[in-house]
Amino acid sequence: MINLEVPKKFTPAIDQAKAVAEHVLRPISRQYDRDEHTYAKELDMLAAAMAGMEESGSMKGTGATGVKREKSTGENRNASNMSTVLSIKEAAKGDLGLMLTIPGQGLGNSAIASVASDEQMERFKGKWAAMAITEPDAGSDSSAINTTAVRDGDHYILNGTKIFITAGERADLLVVWATLDKALGKTAIKSFVVEKGTPGLQFVRSEDKLGIRASDTAQFVLEDCRVPAENLLGDPEISAGGGFAGAMQTFDNTRPLVASMGIGVAEACLERTRELLAEAGVEVDWDKPAHSQSAAAQALLDMEADFEAARLLTLKAAWMADNAKPNSLEASYAKAKAGRMVVDVALRCVQLCGPVGYGETELLEKWARDAKILDIFEGTQQIQLLIIARRLLGLSSAQLR
Repeated sequence: MINLEVPKKFTPAIDQAKAVAEHVLRPISRQYDRDEHTYAKELDMLAAAMAGMEESGSMKGTGATGVKREKSTGENRNASNMSTVLSIKEAAKGDLGLMLTIPGQGLGNSAIASVASDEQMERFKGKWAAMAITEPDAGSDSSAINTTAVRDGDHYILNGTKIFITAGERADLLVVWATLDKALGKTAIKSFVVEKGTPGLQFVRSEDKLGIRASDTAQFVLEDCRVPAENLLGDPEISAGGGFAGAMQTFDNTRPLVASMGIGVAEACLERTRELLAEAGVEVDWDKPAHSQSAAAQALLDMEADFEAARLLTLKAAWMADNAKPNSLEASYAKAKAGRMVVDVALRCVQLCGPVGYGETELLEKWARDAKILDIFEGTQQIQLLIIARRLLGLSSAQLR
């Protein structure tokens, strides 16, 4: 039986995330949205404080580094995945771009935490890792990756181009997806940890973007980049279970994280819209049928129902990961629903609030711009629906494309 009750042990982490969102991220949100390529130095102190709390155990499992699928104990439990989802939701209510820029909290850290060995976990501990999957000719279809990795003694030689890497310029490490043998298809795809400063790893540029402007989105080229063989994550052998399937397990943990960002941004929009509507004299009565209330109140009730559906799907996906249950389908449910929901909610909130919602006196217009990325990265809406269809129909990627 699923258990969605928030354990008391998570309260300090959730409260801390709320405080960070309100007192650290929101006050500087507009500044770094305007100064897109300027790093927020305020985040260094925040990262140091978070690292100290995680070391002490008072904030365990609150960042991307805390996400890891553990063996089932036979108990019904909420653990690091649930804690991380709940904390990220609160932090995303402050500023999504800044949250993605907190050192040590990259999606690459989730990849390492999900599949790395104990030795690798220790070796990369405390370093900030970005995820490098997307390529100019391989976006939503991760199995079409062209970056190659060729074994050469104790190293792999990587060649290829990676684009749209969140926090790529500022992170310490890149988790690069590459193929050991293109002819063998997706089973030959592996992930490698590439440290900044490695010869052959060349930074190209940071992109200008619609939203999450405080977070850098980078492009890199790998040209005869020699990576130690010990930096390969997972099984080095090419096999049906140890290749692409193993690398894709990362998404089972990171997609609920992205979904939690979506419910965080949507909740921020709904809370502020309720306040602005109340100031305008629009009252919402949750005990009355929607059709008996004003059009604005009806719209708000409709959005809240959509939000609640996304929230529950996200919590279920995290709970399943904490209880060692296969959650690929549920992770895609959560990501697809939350990604679509947050875009719809953010835009409708802007519309409901009229000129106030559209102007820069409020963060609503910024949240609307930020929301769109949550429907794109970690697998687009269309890809999530395709994954869901394959799972429900029992079809392979070759049978349903």
